[in-house]
Amino acid sequence: MRLKDKVTIITGAASGIGKETALLFAKEGAKVIACDVNKERLESLEKEAADSLHGIVPCKLDVTDRDDISACVEDIEKRFGGVDVLINNAGITADALLVKMTEDQWDRVINVNLKGVFNMTQSVAPGMVERGSGVVLITSSVVGRYGNMGQTNYAATKAGVIGMTYSWAKEFGKKGLRFNAVAPGFIQTPMTKDLPEKVIDRMIEKTPLRRMGSPGDVAKMFLFLASDEASYVTGQVIGVDGGLVV
Repeated sequence: MRLKDKVTIITGAASGIGKETALLFAKEGAKVIACDVNKERLESLEKEAADSLHGIVPCKLDVTDRDDISACVEDIEKRFGGVDVLINNAGITADALLVKMTEDQWDRVINVNLKGVFNMTQSVAPGMVERGSGVVLITSSVVGRYGNMGQTNYAATKAGVIGMTYSWAKEFGKKGLRFNAVAPGFIQTPMTKDLPEKVIDRMIEKTPLRRMGSPGDVAKMFLFLASDEASYVTGQVIGVDGGLVV
């Protein structure tokens, strides 16, 4: 088991990339705390992982609520002795062309995708520093590196978390902490399942491997980065995109 007994918080864990990552980490022996705003899906996830070494601990959590986060992290540290890995995966979209985007659409995406990462990391980092080790991983996107029509808000957040990754890797490296981001391409998730067939075909055409990726493809990258196999990897943004950016 590559993550035996590693205490891991995963946000946005109830579906898509977060869910696959939670299940994979549980299979690899991690003590997974799965966080999401969707309580019903978390309970379903808990049942799916019942046969793993430690199972999965569901935690209803809103990454925009700092009081909620503080209480959750404090409880985890008391129960498990600290957090070894944090995966900032929670994210939403509210797409619109710039001239049609509302302030509410902008604020909602910024608060979850960007400030949510700040909130979670700021809460977990002090404990990691105290113990002299820790891994923080962030779900970015190819959109954060190259932009996308109709996604000004989403692209801004995914570019922003890349900047956070670089900054925190420099800030905390001497403390024994590692920070990396993963930038998925076109992945089959709840965010993409309702896209028109024409859009999906265009996505596949742009991707050299000529297919969409799976949540498991991204989860496996998170597994590597969280494990001791990546002990000298920090401050990186790693694409899981089928060659889309080539």
